[in-house]
Amino acid sequence: MNAKVKSARRQRIRFNIRRTITGTSLKPRLSIFRSNADIYAQLIDDVNGATIASASTRDKDIKAQKGTKSEKSKLVGTAVGREAIELGVKDVVFDRGGYLYHGRIKSVADGAREGGLLF
Repeated sequence: MNAKVKSARRQRIRFNIRRTITGTSLKPRLSIFRSNADIYAQLIDDVNGATIASASTRDKDIKAQKGTKSEKSKLVGTAVGREAIELGVKDVVFDRGGYLYHGRIKSVADGAREGGLLF
């Protein structure tokens, strides 16, 4: 599958997911973006259009760690989970961003659950 087709497929899936999932201040959306090198996670309140908390593999404490991309992804999940718990958020809606739920995406979800989030 060439890159254009793959990208268009992901966008279609992403738009369908976003049609059904929205985040509120009580139950924000945990949105994931995955690039080739890094992974980013955000807790988003769609009602107010605001990012509540975020974490990525580019954060200094996570970047300093040794390990595979999947292991670092798990650290991103726990970091965003800790931030959310500090802000008083426990429940979230998971938005995989059109990516398949395996590998690094699954690692972020597992890490977020370990960090204390429920979804």
